[in-house]
Amino acid sequence: MARAATTSDAFNAIAEPRRREIIGLLADGGTLTVNEIVERLRLPQPAVSKHLGVLREVGLVSAEKQGQHRRYRLTPQELKAVHDWVKTFERFWTNQIDRIKERAERIAAERAANKPV
Repeated sequence: MARAATTSDAFNAIAEPRRREIIGLLADGGTLTVNEIVERLRLPQPAVSKHLGVLREVGLVSAEKQGQHRRYRLTPQELKAVHDWVKTFERFWTNQIDRIKERAERIAAERAANKPV
């Protein structure tokens, strides 16, 4: 079965680790130019521009022209579909954390009970 185009939706776009890194840089709500992203990620400018193009096409980032540069900003509402989908699996993580906590407490209680006075 052919893989969906990376520009079809947010899920496909964020499947690429470098694009997730770019989203992470923009997550504080600020704006960055291509050159600022290049500098921070130490990636070639053409690669960053291509990734930003994909992110723009699916609506995850927007660009605003400022002089000779474009400043890119995260469009967080477009990540809501991803968040909502991942949230359905939160119960698995919560259950796992609860079991780890219970086991650690049981081991600590056993050790305390076996400790010589």
